[in-house]
Amino acid sequence: MSARARADFDTAYDRGMRALPEPDRHWDVRTGFGSARVYRFGSGDGPPLVLLPGRAGTVVMWEPNLRALAARAPVYAVDLIGEPGRSEQTAPIRSGADQASWLADVLSELDLSGVHLVGYSFGGWLAANLAVRRPERLASLTVLDPVQTFARFPAALIVRSALTVVPGIRGRARESFLRWMSGDADAAAAGSDDPVVRVIDEGMRTYRIALPTPTLLTGTQLRRLHLPVLALIAGRSVIHDAGRAADRARRLLPHARVEVWPSATHAIAGEFPDDVSTRILTFLDDLEAAP
Repeated sequence: MSARARADFDTAYDRGMRALPEPDRHWDVRTGFGSARVYRFGSGDGPPLVLLPGRAGTVVMWEPNLRALAARAPVYAVDLIGEPGRSEQTAPIRSGADQASWLADVLSELDLSGVHLVGYSFGGWLAANLAVRRPERLASLTVLDPVQTFARFPAALIVRSALTVVPGIRGRARESFLRWMSGDADAAAAGSDDPVVRVIDEGMRTYRIALPTPTLLTGTQLRRLHLPVLALIAGRSVIHDAGRAADRARRLLPHARVEVWPSATHAIAGEFPDDVSTRILTFLDDLEAAP
């Protein structure tokens, strides 16, 4: 990354951070694959929530949901290693096992247990990947329209994503990609000055992500998952077939709470922030009330 690109991204990131509540504390947690920037919001004593953002979203993407979630319990929001943000990758990440390893290191170094893990999009896959490989510190799993978890990427997504890095057209392709992902070209264009949109756009423009493409979680992996699970799937999502994703989740995780939100796009966490936050909190309240 050039100095100019770094400055452009930092400007967008800092602006996005100013839209969030003031963090109570932050850490740069050392792992086997680099350091992970983690922010804590809220200072309660309840079981912690750990939030994992979507691709290039950084902690800033949780702006619509963070206040409501942090009012209930301490929230630890992570910039993903290998992604745009303040985390730093120092070793190659080659597999799902590597992804689970660094995230498990973060929870261990911060001495977090009984964690309610929440992930959106790529962060949803990362959360589910940890849950099927290293669940020992987790109390529950919530995934918001997760990629490659219950259904495969469609071909159109792979093609459109590839075009965002092609010289000469990547600027236009990136704008088109973000609009397509949101499901509403007019809304995406109008939101171009939104701090969340800006940090994602600058992250995609300035960073060269060198991570493996997430592989679809197998039936065997998902059947081994015995944590309480809440899965919110966007009915208008472009990252998978929503009906197939929901059917497979219900078949392999018969005790999970699987919901398809028919009018939601892949931007579900920011599109319906109050509804999403309330649904997560209701799920956690029900877990606490269970005998």
